[in-house]
Amino acid sequence: MTVLHETRIGPLYLAASADGLTLLGFTPPAEPAPVVGKDHLDLARREIDAYLDGDLREFSVPVDLTGAHDRRILEGLRDVVWGTTTTYGALATKVGLPVSDSRRVGGAMARNPVAIVVPCHRVVGADGALTGYAGGLETKRALLDLEAADSMLF
Repeated sequence: MTVLHETRIGPLYLAASADGLTLLGFTPPAEPAPVVGKDHLDLARREIDAYLDGDLREFSVPVDLTGAHDRRILEGLRDVVWGTTTTYGALATKVGLPVSDSRRVGGAMARNPVAIVVPCHRVVGADGALTGYAGGLETKRALLDLEAADSMLF
C-alpha cells in the first residue's frame, strides 16, 4: 500500500521495503506497494516535513533503489548536496559516461522513484536552466529556492 503524505508542496506518495524508501513521488503509482517498511515511511514523513521547513539538509532515511532505472546515475547524486546543483553532462561524466549521454541522465532523473531524497531537482541544464521535473518546474524551483535561501543564512 502506498502512503499519501500531504505537504506544503502538495501530496507526496511514499512506499518502502524492509531495506528503505522505494517511492517518493508526486503521483500515485500504477500498482500499490505492500506495506513493509513502516518505520522507514514514518522517518521519511518526518524528514520530508523537516526538509520543507528548512530544518533538515541531509536525509537519513535509507533508500532502496533495487530495480531503479540507471541506478548508478541516481547513486551519483549522493554528492550533490544541499544548496548545490550539477548539470546533466557533469553527472554523466561523474558516473563514467560520456557527456553526450546527458539525455540518458535526464531519463534517469525522470524515472527517479525517490524524488527529493534522491535529489534529482538539483540537476539543471548546461546553461543553468531548469528542465523537466516530475513534480513540475514550479516545484523544482521551490525546492532549489528553499535550499538557496537557507544557504544564504550561514
